[in-house]
Amino acid sequence: MSTAILTGQPVPGSSLEGDLRSLGFDVRTASDAGDAETLLATVPADQRVAIVDARFVGHVHALRLGLTDPRFEAAALPGAVTVRPAARQALTRALAREGSAAGGTTAVAVDSVADRVVAALEAEDVSLYRPELGTLVAVVPADPQARNEARQAVAAVDDEAVRLRTAVKSRDGFFTTYFISPYSRYIARWCARRGLTPNQVTTASLITALIAAGCAATGTRGGFVAAGLLLLFSFVLDCTDGQLARYSLQYSTLGAWLDATFDRAKEYAYYAGLALGAARGGDDVWALALGAMVLQTCRHVVDFSFNEANHDATGNTSPTAALSGKLDSVGWTVWIRRMIVLPIGERWAMIAVLTAVTTPRITFYALLIGCAFAATYTTAGRVLRSLTRKAQRTDRAARALADLADTGPLAGALARILPGPPRKTALLSAAFGAVAVVTAAWVWGPAWQVVAMAALYVGLSAEAVERSLKGPLDWLIPPLFRAAEYGTVLLLAAKADVNGALPAAFGLVGAVAYHHYDTVYRIRGDAGAPPQWLVRAIGGHEGRTLLVTVLAALLAPTEFTVALTALAVAVALLVLLESIRFWVIAHKTGAPAVHDEGEPA
Repeated sequence: MSTAILTGQPVPGSSLEGDLRSLGFDVRTASDAGDAETLLATVPADQRVAIVDARFVGHVHALRLGLTDPRFEAAALPGAVTVRPAARQALTRALAREGSAAGGTTAVAVDSVADRVVAALEAEDVSLYRPELGTLVAVVPADPQARNEARQAVAAVDDEAVRLRTAVKSRDGFFTTYFISPYSRYIARWCARRGLTPNQVTTASLITALIAAGCAATGTRGGFVAAGLLLLFSFVLDCTDGQLARYSLQYSTLGAWLDATFDRAKEYAYYAGLALGAARGGDDVWALALGAMVLQTCRHVVDFSFNEANHDATGNTSPTAALSGKLDSVGWTVWIRRMIVLPIGERWAMIAVLTAVTTPRITFYALLIGCAFAATYTTAGRVLRSLTRKAQRTDRAARALADLADTGPLAGALARILPGPPRKTALLSAAFGAVAVVTAAWVWGPAWQVVAMAALYVGLSAEAVERSLKGPLDWLIPPLFRAAEYGTVLLLAAKADVNGALPAAFGLVGAVAYHHYDTVYRIRGDAGAPPQWLVRAIGGHEGRTLLVTVLAALLAPTEFTVALTALAVAVALLVLLESIRFWVIAHKTGAPAVHDEGEPA
């Protein structure tokens, strides 16, 4: 429940009170700031409170945007201000000052109590969100003529059309923009009118994708066609959940996590389904499926690391970024550049069509080639931006990169005892270590030489993280660690040459990748990295890499497969249980709601 306090004299014929009630507010009236302060004291401390000028004229959706968005502790628009519980004390103080000021003078020129309260909150450095209203109207008319003009302006703009249009992301891929969003926004409105939540639509999308994976696993042409169609429908629902969140302003910490996590689970489960279906037809493509998951995950880590390294406003201070901005002004180049990075819409459409009309092997070949080209294009551009960047990395960026590195107890301990001053060869150490261990696994397979290279990798990883990661290209270190760990597991499982080894490796990489994605989503939500005890318990990237090489060298191929399976189960249980506990508690304790408006991955 939320409470709205109307201040000033109500205007005859105004629909403001009804509009506020339609948005879920319990409406109370106050004659002045002092009366509003008295009413505020009766509102439970855990409720959202809004102060609204009774003369307000505007669209209902303008009020919705300004007063009900759960992502912000305080928000304002002309003639209205709202606060969540965290900012209640500041609101109480502001009303008290306004009440005493009015009571201590014989004449006070008060245009709007709400606007005066906004000024007082800003004086206390309370961060106020002001929504972009565009063509929507939100004003406090000063006289009857202005009120009449404002009402005419309201009648001239269909706020429902605006609401539908703004339910779609401002940045989306070509396929999503032109083939999904034109109708998915209406599905979102249909869901909203029936009381469905974004989380329910997200769950439906996951279930649909899992059914698609099951159809692909049948290995029949009919199953492949059904799988492609269901994967596309799952993507429609995936777009719908975000549009429903924007349409109804149902943002939440839990919802953002579910949306991001389920996207990865859907895609990688579908890879597994394709591999199972191919196996039924006598074609073993598990190595391709695992390779696709490794490549896609490393692409995402490149994206996350670069974005975190450049989170600050000065991150684009480079000639390359300026050139990119100029290209954005040429419409057709924007769409070309968005398509060639193979975002989720284009990628899933390609997978769905190829599944239906070709074979799993061809599907994976196309996916690997497309993702490899996209990764090369995006990484090259980001390297150029970083080399020409003029600003220094912030401490926040360095902490985020250190968290993304996922350094375990072995490299952590070595980093603390390495002799001499911190070295400036972090990227070279990480790159050399990654290449050494992956090349060794490729050349020797399950052998003690690979264990020796893994031990070298541990030492070089320690050197890479012994200093703050503020170098121009240090954001490449986490992706290099991911490529080293995942690539080593893939190659050793493939070299084992026994049934079940690659599916077991797929499960292990999937469990570890979930941990790495979860780290990203926590950093994005300003929730901090996963606890150190969890990182230590699952060994860190270097510990797991060393352990897998030892198991491969020590055990027979069949025993190695069993060990990989057991390790995958153990890691999955630990990271899933801790992650679910964390996000559920964050949701229940009212953590700030978040929502991703960026381009889909």
